[in-house]
Formats: sequence, C-alpha cells, structure tokens
Amino acid sequence: MLEALGLQPSTETVYRLVLDEPTWGVGQLAAHLSWTEEAVREALDELADLRLLRPGRENPPQLRPVRPELALSALLSRSETELLRQQRQIEATRAAVAEFAARYAPRREYVADLVERHEGLEAVRRRLEELAQSACRECLSFLPGGAQSPDTMDASKPLDQQALERGVVLRSIYQDSFRNDPSTMQYVQWLAGLGGETRTVPSLPMLMVVVDREAALIPLDPADGRAGALEMRSPGAVAAMTALFEQFWSIGVPWGRTMPRNDRGLSPQEQELLRLLAAGNTDEIASRRLGVSLRTVRRMASDLMARLGARSRFEAGVRAARQGWL
Repeated sequence: MLEALGLQPSTETVYRLVLDEPTWGVGQLAAHLSWTEEAVREALDELADLRLLRPGRENPPQLRPVRPELALSALLSRSETELLRQQRQIEATRAAVAEFAARYAPRREYVADLVERHEGLEAVRRRLEELAQSACRECLSFLPGGAQSPDTMDASKPLDQQALERGVVLRSIYQDSFRNDPSTMQYVQWLAGLGGETRTVPSLPMLMVVVDREAALIPLDPADGRAGALEMRSPGAVAAMTALFEQFWSIGVPWGRTMPRNDRGLSPQEQELLRLLAAGNTDEIASRRLGVSLRTVRRMASDLMARLGARSRFEAGVRAARQGWL
C-alpha cells in the first residue's frame, strides 16, 4: 500500500510489526514473521534509510519507529515534490520537441532523407508490422484513447509475441481510462504474462511508437489517427521522442498496481481533470485528453465539486486552489 512512498511490501510488513511491537529485537521479529534475521535486518536498514526508524537511547541503541504521521507525511511530501519536478521536465521536453520540429521543418533537402510520410491507416499498419518484425532491442509505445479496438489488439498479438520471444523489450504506456475496458485489460494481462511491461498515466499527448531508438512514428494529425503518420529517423528527433517517453514512464503507474491517491484522496486522473478544467479547457476537450466519455467527465467534475463543497465550477476552482488541490 505504501509502494508509492518507496516502501516494498516486505519492508512495510516489518514497519507495521515494529509499530505494533516497538520493543522487539531482530530475533523476535524474525521468529514472528518466519523470516531469516538477515532479511529482517535488511528491511530495518531500509526503514532507517527512509527515516522511519531512528536510534533509541539505549546503549547500544535500538532502532525505534518514528511516529507515522510525521515520518510518512515527510515521505509523501518528498514524493509529491519529485512528481512535480518530473512533470515540469515533461513539459520542458515537450517544448523542446516542438522547437526542434519547428526549427528543422523548412530544411527540405535534409528532412527528405530522414522523414517518411505514410498516408492512411492501412499504410501505417503495414509499416508498424515491418518495424515490429525487424525490431532487435526494444519497442516503446504511447497508446492514448483509453480502450483499444479489438481489431488493433488482434493484429498486435502475434507481432508482440514474436518480438518478446526474440528478446525485444516491449514497454507501453496507456491512459488510466483503459482500466475500465475489460477487453483491453485482458490484452494487457496477456502481454504481461509474456514479459511485456505496461504503465498508465491520466493523459497522453499523442500516439507514438519508437523502435530500437532508431525510428519514431507519430501521427500526421494528432486529432485524427487515421490520416497517417510521419516516420522520423533523425537521431535528434528520435532521441527527443525517447526522452518524452521516458518522462511519462517515470511517473506512470505499473500494470497490476492499485491506482494511488494523494493525501487529499485524489487519483491521478482526478488531478489531471482538475488541471485541465483550471486551465480553461471545456468538458469536451477534457474528455478527449483523458480518453473517457463526456458523461464520465461531467460525473467526475460533479463529484469533485461535491467533495469541495462548491456550487459552481468557478467556486470549485477557487476552493481547489485554496485547499492545495491544484
């Protein structure tokens, strides 16, 4: 439950036991848990590093638990600060990608050798199949929009399986909303069983695939994935796309882990909705960015207003800012 704060489940188990039995020594803890003393000492060392334990006054001193409301609040504050730093890095990387594209777009003689245009959905699918079959090391993907279409998943299954069997690392980032679709959940569970790695975030900027850090595909039009794609092979552009992926990966929630909530009880999706609405986006835009229906956005917004005790969107924004929700 406290993995988001840096505690492994085994370490959390020891921490809970130490809180219940603060006078017990290593031997007693190990006997109660049926662990080796070495395993208990490793967990205690980790707790000490996280400042959840501190030396007592005995001679020699015995580690004593720090009050959870103090120690865990400090860890949560540290995690929130790190998350904010990572989000700022993502925004900076996004700006760098836009600047790079704008700067080099006019250089036709240079771009012609490094950018290929694939018109239409079928052309994109064929090219993705070719790249998947030729991949040697890894394939990184942004998969926005929540639930994936059955046709897309059926077409991807054999390619994914062949790639994983060749030792290719598959890392995919979906939107949190996919967790509400049974078919997509089954597909991701199947992929995880073969060794594929999946994480989720509240929103993604666009569809994107990076293969072996040598080629990157992005949509011709982010608002219409059926229009086609640009394939980029410029080392700088591919490095920028890879950096963008790694930033989102670093803050994503791994598949199989319970969605975290912050100290105000907000899920990442609710935090992103607040941010989108506070920035002046309409419900329709928020719906597209979160990959959920318009009805779901309005239900979430209504729930947030009720939790804030607000009677209007404007009042909700003011209260959210005052209470530190934004």
